[in-house]
Amino acid sequence: MKVQPYLFFDGRCDEALAFYKRTLGAEPGMLVRFKDNPDGPKPDGLPPGSGDKVMHAEMRIGETVVMLSDGHCGGKPVFQGMSLSLTVDGDDDADRIFAALAEGGRVQMPIGKTFFASRFGIVADRFGVSWMVGTTPTG
Repeated sequence: MKVQPYLFFDGRCDEALAFYKRTLGAEPGMLVRFKDNPDGPKPDGLPPGSGDKVMHAEMRIGETVVMLSDGHCGGKPVFQGMSLSLTVDGDDDADRIFAALAEGGRVQMPIGKTFFASRFGIVADRFGVSWMVGTTPTG
């Protein structure tokens, strides 16, 4: 059994893929646009001109595959009640990645030393995805 995050960017998926490639080194994988759906026309409820929007995409961040979509292409992604946890090996990487994710986003907890890690912070990126960025926990 495997659990994978599936994020819906409501029309901003291409922008998100480029952002995560630049900030996290995400490696793009499968990408299917609504116009390429082999089962026929786009689902009801999508705005006109949504054919070039992303129906399904995948990207690899480290050892994890994250799935993404434009969903219903409404232009206002909403991410609530969840956070992606990103664990890195060193303080410099944690600081760099946190700052990159915070660009255009909102810091929820500044990155700093905690009792469980030498660096830890929480940031919502420019799309509203919450990230908990930290170093490998100390034991």
